[in-house]
Amino acid sequence: MQCVITNPVSEQIVHGRGTRVMVVVSFTTITFDNAILFSPIIESEYSMKLVVFGAISRTGIPLIQQALDAGHEVVGFLRTPSKMSIQHERLTLIQGDVMTADDVNRAITPDVDAVLNTIGAMKDSPPDMLPRGTDNIIMAMQKNDVKRFVFMTGAAVAAPQDQPKLLHRFIDLMFKMFLSDTVRQGEEALARLHASDRDWLVVRAPRLTDGDYTGNIRVGWVGVNTGTQLNRADAAAFMLRQITSNEYLKQAPLVTN
Repeated sequence: MQCVITNPVSEQIVHGRGTRVMVVVSFTTITFDNAILFSPIIESEYSMKLVVFGAISRTGIPLIQQALDAGHEVVGFLRTPSKMSIQHERLTLIQGDVMTADDVNRAITPDVDAVLNTIGAMKDSPPDMLPRGTDNIIMAMQKNDVKRFVFMTGAAVAAPQDQPKLLHRFIDLMFKMFLSDTVRQGEEALARLHASDRDWLVVRAPRLTDGDYTGNIRVGWVGVNTGTQLNRADAAAFMLRQITSNEYLKQAPLVTN
């Protein structure tokens, strides 16, 4: 059993749309039996402009709140603005449908620095909602030269680095039996990202739970140094960190507590 604790501080200069942006990311990294636990704190000397799709999803709410707390400007994309529980001078709401390209184009403008998506396909979603919405987001990003795209999907969407055990294979079978369309939409959206020229990364999550931020985050693959659930506040923190980190660029790690 081995536990190693380090406290690095990294600094990255990001050139935004007409703004010189400095983001200082400080975090504690704990390595425990080859599992990596992050406890990130993101502080911004200058704000970035972020677009969050799925703004009132159960992960979108803590994501927006953490982004505002870090000093960023946020555009929340949602179908029903009256359901938004957060009010802030740096939060702008765009009402729209991700399947409508014109709506997406109103949210992603040339001054945006990064896009984050928490929209997921549900049992009653249109059969092409997620891949079509992903296409619309990518095209709007290309049109406005926005490069960074952080995308959340479920753990049932496979990655080449996965090493599933018998239990994982059983769970995967259950998902494909009862939520086959949800998994298919996630897989098709991931294929769209792979084919794009954007700086994308996918955050795959298992069962999501509610609760306060803990900072105890494992990053790995199915069957490799990961657990079975993820707190939504921790998911939001990890997604927010990816707007400047290149550690998992163009990969789809599984993130758990």
